[in-house]
Parts: sequence; C-alpha cells; structure tokens
Amino acid sequence: MEIVKIFGVNIHNISFEETIELIKEYLEGNTLKTIYTPNTEIVMTAKEDNDLKDLLNDGDLIIPDGIGLIYGSKIRHKPLKERVTGYDISIKMLEIANENNYSIYLLGGKDGVAEDAVRRIQSDYPNVRIAGFHHGYFKGSHLGLSNEPDEEEIIECINKSAPDIIFVGLGFPKQELWIDANKNKLKGKVIIGNGGVMDILAGNSKRAPEIFIKLGLEWFYRLIKDPSRIKRQMALPKFMIQVILNKNAIC
Repeated sequence: MEIVKIFGVNIHNISFEETIELIKEYLEGNTLKTIYTPNTEIVMTAKEDNDLKDLLNDGDLIIPDGIGLIYGSKIRHKPLKERVTGYDISIKMLEIANENNYSIYLLGGKDGVAEDAVRRIQSDYPNVRIAGFHHGYFKGSHLGLSNEPDEEEIIECINKSAPDIIFVGLGFPKQELWIDANKNKLKGKVIIGNGGVMDILAGNSKRAPEIFIKLGLEWFYRLIKDPSRIKRQMALPKFMIQVILNKNAIC
C-alpha cells in the first residue's frame, strides 16, 4: 500500500472499498491485525511525541480519519484518496460479521455502555456472535500500569473466546496504548481503536447529520453540540497553517 507521511505519521492511501476488502482478508487470516484511525488532532499530538508516532506507524492499517488530513495532503500534492472513518469501517465490520457469523468483543466506555451496545448489535445484527464485553474503567497498560489483575482477567476472557473482531473504545491515546501493549497477547483477527463508536452503538450519542459529513464539517457539528471541544478543535486550524508553511510536512 502507498503511504503518505503527514508530520512523520504513516497514513495508508486507501479508499473505503479497498479498506473493506483488506479487512475481509484480515478476518480470513490467522494473526491479529491492528487498525488505527488518526485524525488531525492525533497527528498533531504524535508530531510532538515520537513514542506515540512509532506506535501508530507500527499498525497494520492506518486510515485517514480526519478531513484535515485529506485537505492537507491535497495542498502538498500528495492527495489521499478519501477520508475513511473508524465509525464507517466499524459499522461495515458489523455487517460483515453478520453475514459470516463472526464474533466480536467490546472493550470500553462507562459501566453499562458496552452492554447497551451489545443489545443494539444483537438487535440489528442478529448473526453476530458476542464473545464478551467489559467497561473501560479498569487498571492496565493504557494507564501505564503493568501486571494488573483486572487487565489480565480481561485478556484471559478475550483469549478464551478468541473473537474475530475486537472493538477498543478507550479514547485517544489510551486505546492505542492498550492495543500496542497487548496485541501480542491477544487471540483474534482484527482489533481497532474506535473511540466513541461504542457510545453511538449504545444510543448515548449520535453521529453528525449526513449533510455535515458530506461537506467535511462533522468537526463543526460536534463543536456546535459541545462548545467545550473548542480546545481540541483548534488542532485543525493549527494543522492547516503548519501544512501551508512547511513544505516538508507531507511527503
């Protein structure tokens, strides 16, 4: 796969359909494949954190989940094919799992969120097998802790069920840290850090209306709904300014 480097972070130049075909291959394989979903905020954080950058670059599939990455790559004449969101591929994975009777494990969210998400999955995707679920409030490697009994119990539970798909919704960067620390201990086919997807599946939050998504203004919709996000959203204009000023930002 072609890689576009954005401030040193590898982004696979891949379309949504190509991503889905690759995930189907992963699900037919015998090794766990990691999927990371960086947006502009994540790239800007990794720009200043080499350990995080190396972690992301070690993923098997790194998709451009941020409209700023698409605009920036075009400005520097290294255009990414299209935005591929973690939400969209997560939902597509559920559809694939439903068609093929694959199993899934959900890790993350507040107490009860994963359980509510499971109920929704069972209702909307009745052929998906639920391997298990656990909330995200436990001590473990995502908090810089090792050999924690809670985490070891979760890993044991996952491995006993050997799910095809593992959703990790601990938020950035905890979910990426957890995946990287434990990927060699886990039995499964695909593991993805997909942030708020679990909350949407549980019915606790909604995605932006389609018109905002098509116009590349999903970030603006989120800001309108939650003005406290302003500090996080500042990553987008900062990113664009630095891309414009730095000819080596994207290669």
